[in-house]
Order: sequence, then C-alpha cells, then structure tokens
Amino acid sequence: MSEQPLTGFRIGVTAARRAEEQVSLLERRGAEVVHAPALSVDPNQIDEVALRAATEQVLTQPVDIFVATTGIGMKSWFTAAARWGIEDRLVAHLGDAEILARGPKSVGALRRFGLRELWAPESEKFEDVLDHLRRRDLTGKRIVVQEHGQSLSMAAHALRRSGAEVTTVAVYRVEGAEDPEPMFALIEEIAARRVDAVTFTAAPAVAALMEAAVSTGHRDEVVTAFQADVIASCVGPVTAAAFEMWGVPSIFPDRSRLAAMIKQLEVELPSRATGTSLEVAGHTLLLHGDLDERTVLLDGVAVKLSPAPFAVLQALLVNPGTVVSRRDLLGALPSGTAGSEHAVEMAVARLRAALGTRCIQTVVKRGYRLAVTT
Repeated sequence: MSEQPLTGFRIGVTAARRAEEQVSLLERRGAEVVHAPALSVDPNQIDEVALRAATEQVLTQPVDIFVATTGIGMKSWFTAAARWGIEDRLVAHLGDAEILARGPKSVGALRRFGLRELWAPESEKFEDVLDHLRRRDLTGKRIVVQEHGQSLSMAAHALRRSGAEVTTVAVYRVEGAEDPEPMFALIEEIAARRVDAVTFTAAPAVAALMEAAVSTGHRDEVVTAFQADVIASCVGPVTAAAFEMWGVPSIFPDRSRLAAMIKQLEVELPSRATGTSLEVAGHTLLLHGDLDERTVLLDGVAVKLSPAPFAVLQALLVNPGTVVSRRDLLGALPSGTAGSEHAVEMAVARLRAALGTRCIQTVVKRGYRLAVTT
C-alpha cells in the first residue's frame, strides 16, 4: 500500500471535537477533506443550576445502582461537583452503589475518580445496559442514570415500570453547530456523490446530519447515496446504530477509536475504487468503480441490475456472508418502492434471476445473505 493510501479521495468530516486531529490524519494520507461540523465545538452545554439541583437530589438517599453512559459526562459532572466543593461527597456516595458503565470511555472516567464498574457490555450500547437491568428484579431499587447528551426519559420510564425509582442526571446537552452552512454544503456534496466517504464520531452527529438533510429536502438523495456510493464511516457500533432507522449501511472498526476508523478507510476506499471481487456460489462477482451505474461483472460478463435488486446487493455486500434481515433490506430499497417485505422478496427474486439462484441464500426467520465461498 502506498504511503498515501487515500490520495484521490474526498472525505467529509462531521466532527467538532478533535476535528483538527482527524483532518490532519486524513490529509497526511492524501485525502481531500470537507469539514462540516455537525455539532457545537463545545458539546458541554451545562445548566449549572439544574445540574446542581439534580446532584443534590442524588445525594439525598442511598443509590442502589448507578449507570455511567459517557466519559465526558462523568468528567464534567465531577468537575462541576469540585467547583461546588462536594466532589468527595458525590464520589463516596456513588461508590456505595453497584456501578454499570456503557463502555470503555465511561469506565476510564470512573476509574480516574477512584470508582470501579461492576459490569459493562462488550457492545458499548446503552440498549444492552437496559437489557441487563430488565432481566433483574428492580422492585424498590433506586437507580441513577447519567444521561449522554440526549434525554433518556423513555428509558427511565421503562425502568420505573419494572418497579425501580429512577433519577436521570442531565450533565450536558449536545447542541448543533453554530454555523449550519458547512453542513448544508456537505449534504449537497453527498447527494451529488462528490464525496467518497463521510466520518462520524458521535451518534448525535448522525442525527444532526440526517435532520439537516430532511430540512433541506435532500433526505432521499442522501440515503440513496449512502446506500450506493458514499461510505458512512462510524467510529463504533453506538454511532453506527444511529443510522439504522434511516436504512443506511455503515462501517465501523473493531476498536472504537479514531485511528482505527481511519485505518479502516485506508483499506475500504481503495478496495471499492479498484473493485470488490468475491467468490459467490462458485462464481466470481466483481463490482468496479469504472463500470456503468448498477452494473456488476459475473464471471467476467456485465450484468445490469435494476435499482431495487442493486440496493439489496449493496446491503448484502456491506458484510459479505452476514445475514441481513428483511427489515434492514426494506430500509435499503430506493424511495418509492412499496413498503412491505413482499417488495424485498421481489427484489431478491430479481437479483437471483440476474446472478443465479444459489448466489443469495435464505436464512429462515432471519433474512438473506450472500453465499460467499470461504
């Protein structure tokens, strides 16, 4: 691989925090960067009065279970408590509780202040923390949840239905970018397929970009671009999950780190540009950037696909051999397609007719996958 593996590629960067570091890493690898912050440069929009009131409420009674969701949230909370002269009291109070952490960043922040988590999910997803709690008897338990920039009121209501007393602590709220114009410009670049990838380092950034796409009337074009030609590159599974409701496929590295995300792009972008070649059910399937739109090579023969079958193929190619549910495939279909699983079945049938019936496998009650030869 060349010393500048991203030469010739245009990459959108939506980060506000650590943006200079990310832009520098990409440019050193030869990429042309389009920087459009999706969020405020300072995400710590803290309402000191409200936070102190919530903190005092937490301190009024013993806490049975404490849930830490973000590293920056924990640091900001304890820093504010230090300004008020009650940091030691807060740390000691939470230290008596059973502590659950969403992921490694919140774990790191807890340990920095002398607290240790009892459990954290490998997935780093808050939903899995909730599942962990729901499997237990929560009757009479006092649970404190540190919110992660967005309201967790619905999660709190669900835990209350299980018999718990729940207090949420809103340490900060994530605010949108002060100047939305760069984001609007990036959306136009995505819709026109003039960028090869866009990076996301926080789930709220995904929400902000998609909300901006909706507000500018480019929602369908942006979704279609991400489904076909533009890579949505996420720092980890939590960020990637924010794309699921939009039917947008995304990639993320095994380790939720900035360097790992960029390293993945170093491999992914050149491979897509030069062609993706797979052995599928005894055939060689090739997608190449130089071919006409929606054209693939099957054993060297060009096969033109209509939009719906091509969208299904693109979704199956995100992780070749992995099962993709009918629901996810339905979300990947072009806008205007009938919104039912029958539309998915028809698209799969047409794809099989074009590539061969054995190329796409049905996994009963789960979905479909490419019959990749290992």
